[in-house]
Amino acid sequence: MLQVLKEKVVIIAKKAENSGLCKHKSGNFSLRDPETGYIVITPSGIAREMLTTRDIAIVDLDGNIIELESRVKPTSELLVHLIAYKTRPDIHGVCHTHSRFATAFAVQSKEIMPIVFEAVAYGIRVPVAKYERPGTQALANTIVEPLKISDACLLEKHGVVTVGKDLDDAYLKAQYVEDVAEIYYRALVLGQKEPEEIPQEDFHSVKHP
Repeated sequence: MLQVLKEKVVIIAKKAENSGLCKHKSGNFSLRDPETGYIVITPSGIAREMLTTRDIAIVDLDGNIIELESRVKPTSELLVHLIAYKTRPDIHGVCHTHSRFATAFAVQSKEIMPIVFEAVAYGIRVPVAKYERPGTQALANTIVEPLKISDACLLEKHGVVTVGKDLDDAYLKAQYVEDVAEIYYRALVLGQKEPEEIPQEDFHSVKHP
């Protein structure tokens, strides 16, 4: 069931690795089916070049497995995806990546502030969800408040979560977060000081890039 959504999840997972947003077996991706409410999600521990639709799990919003063709379990960060969908009924795609520049900000517990207009793509700010051990409900719970103010958040000492109207949208936001994080980092290095933020009111007339 939901074969088309499984195919989309495989495509995005492979694109994310090829673009450098995550490395070998890291990161995870999901889609919510608007009709059934089921979550279509990547597995744990499968190399992207080997990933097929057979490895993609279908679960309900409580994490119960509805369909799983292979014996591979859903990603260990399933709880993060489930809480994202419960927190944001408007979203249908979630990306969790370990992109280098954004994760460097996560390690420093440093919010990615809006220093370029591309920040409008994901909600202007990228707040930090405080550290909890990966794979736990405690970690999942940390993203609730950040996702109320932005479509992107950093997991302290861990990585990035982005959400969107579908998986393509969430993936695009993950790319923008990494781009802005790299610009921010290079501006810090070049200027040897914190770059100035763009005033909040200036974003009101800016459309999504």
